[in-house]
Amino acid sequence: MLIHDLLAILPEIFLCCATILLLMYGAFFSTSERYGYPPLASNIGWLGLLTVLITLLLTVSHPFPNFAVCCFHGSLIFDHFTLMNSTLVLASSACVILMSLEYFKQETFNSFEFVILMLLSLCSMLLMISAYDLIAMYLAIEFQSLCFYVLAASKRNSEFSTEAGLKYFILGAFSSGILLLGCSLIYGFTGTTNFEDLAKITLLDIPEKGIFLAILLIAVGFLFKITAVPFHMWAPDVYEGSPTFVMAFFSIAPKVAILANMLRLFVSSIYDPTWQQIFFVCSLASMLFATLAAMSQKKIKRFLAYSSIGHVGYLLIGFSCGTVEGIQSLLIALVIYIGMSINLFAVLLSLRQSLKYIADLGALAKTNPVLALTLSMTMFSMAGIPPLAGFCSKFYLFFAALGCGAVLLALVGVLTSVISCFYYIRFVKVMYFETPKRWVVYSPMDQAKAILLGITFFFVLFFFLYPSPLFLITHQAALCLCI
Repeated sequence: MLIHDLLAILPEIFLCCATILLLMYGAFFSTSERYGYPPLASNIGWLGLLTVLITLLLTVSHPFPNFAVCCFHGSLIFDHFTLMNSTLVLASSACVILMSLEYFKQETFNSFEFVILMLLSLCSMLLMISAYDLIAMYLAIEFQSLCFYVLAASKRNSEFSTEAGLKYFILGAFSSGILLLGCSLIYGFTGTTNFEDLAKITLLDIPEKGIFLAILLIAVGFLFKITAVPFHMWAPDVYEGSPTFVMAFFSIAPKVAILANMLRLFVSSIYDPTWQQIFFVCSLASMLFATLAAMSQKKIKRFLAYSSIGHVGYLLIGFSCGTVEGIQSLLIALVIYIGMSINLFAVLLSLRQSLKYIADLGALAKTNPVLALTLSMTMFSMAGIPPLAGFCSKFYLFFAALGCGAVLLALVGVLTSVISCFYYIRFVKVMYFETPKRWVVYSPMDQAKAILLGITFFFVLFFFLYPSPLFLITHQAALCLCI
């Protein structure tokens, strides 16, 4: 039985052990007078990327690919839903590390701990995706949060980074306390913390007000982690103060892990139409508020923070449906959102010289026309202009909302998508039709970012031609929760 459990978490075991070895390598050699105190950020970055790729290979070649497997007394579960989301988290994290390697060289980062913290948080995300128990879920979330607090404050000579880390720590600790209180109430009312046992319990025998309060507290904790309105207050400041590659990591990988865990808990275990109204309201609020707030933003990082909040609102449309179609549309939109985000952050990391305001992109079409075209297509996709991938994701979400009777969600989603065209296309206007106050000559892009941009640009541009593989994978994953 123990061997069976260890085989099930073999990717997590490898990732954790490899990260500890990388930490020892960095600690011993970077402080060695014999080797002249070498900077190891780039070395450990490449080794970390190799570690993530091997973990991805171990995950894809899972020993139990054809059925759901529970291990460690039901604390973890491995099925097609776990496999898809784990693969997505590992692939997106590998892309973030790959496009950060040149950033380390140009910024002369001598701190190898960045990659170590990213790998440790990645390990916690894998455990969070496969969590099948409230205790395992909470421990994985806290493990991830502790790494993120340090990453947000990683620029020691920047007061903005320190402020971002402190705000994230205080508000994150508050939300974790709310989440833990909700889990405690669930255990007090039901006597169990296992998701499967919670699904079997008849809720008619439980005090209705008490169980509703517990679910409300857990939902608040999760909504804070994914930056949904009205629990978004930390996101713009933390995103702006963090280094660009850390912001890219925050925007991509954690959303997959937390949304996967939310789906596992709220849809598969304790689904109830009354409780789903919480996510219905937050979806409406996120779409409306983020759309209006993004219109007045002039700084790129704060704009991207509100853009991320808006996309969370769209993702919550599929969550609010609670149907197979809703979950499938959420997973499709999540994959497309990650592809667009990787493309966008690869562009920003390659144009990082003095790039703080949207106006700094002025005349990019003249200095780097290929990059301007790529960024323009990504912005069109985020705005939902057909036939790009962003339009497909919103179409499936709105179609799922109409299918389950949530007409208001679909109408607000269409309205906010139309309004968002204004500020997304503003990027195109600045790049093609405005002259900057001072001209900047950008250095050539490194090969790693060029490859990522090529792949994601092809995905965004031609996804509509052959979406069937993603449809099949997401449908199989959605069925794991609804059967």
